[in-house]
Amino acid sequence: MNVVVTAATRPGLDPLVSGVSRIAAGRLGLRDSAFAVANLLRERLPGLDLLTPAERAGSPDTYVSHVLHAEEDFSIVAVVWRPGQYTVIHDHVSWCTFGILSGIEHETLYRDMGDHLVEIGRADNRPGEVSGFAPPGDIHMVRNTSAEVGVSLHIYGADVSRLGSSVRRVYDLPVR
Repeated sequence: MNVVVTAATRPGLDPLVSGVSRIAAGRLGLRDSAFAVANLLRERLPGLDLLTPAERAGSPDTYVSHVLHAEEDFSIVAVVWRPGQYTVIHDHVSWCTFGILSGIEHETLYRDMGDHLVEIGRADNRPGEVSGFAPPGDIHMVRNTSAEVGVSLHIYGADVSRLGSSVRRVYDLPVR
């Protein structure tokens, strides 16, 4: 995955940033923060014009993450996926909320059984849909299953510009 850090907040992102700042300052806990930010994102999901045409093109090699805003308590990241691109099976350092701007993010959820993973669910996340989750129980793999370039907006409860990624652990266990 390529990570591109942007120094300044994007035009039009300020209302979302200030809303997430208020929620993060409330120290609601992981799950409650994810759900509160998801409710906010449903009201303020930006359009594709948040990214430049070059950023929306993605990379032929792997999906690309553009850090649009980062501070100590949260980060806003646009992820661009060309058709068929996917993540490894992973979990996260903190809560996450995401909204789909284009494409279809097919998500497969897993449970860690110690020596193997068990698939526990699947979801096709489509444009306009918003969801959130928090550890534990956030093990998943995501793939763009549409024929178009997919773009999603992710808000993490951590400073990914400092950490380098939102991923806590990559899982290399067999799936049974």
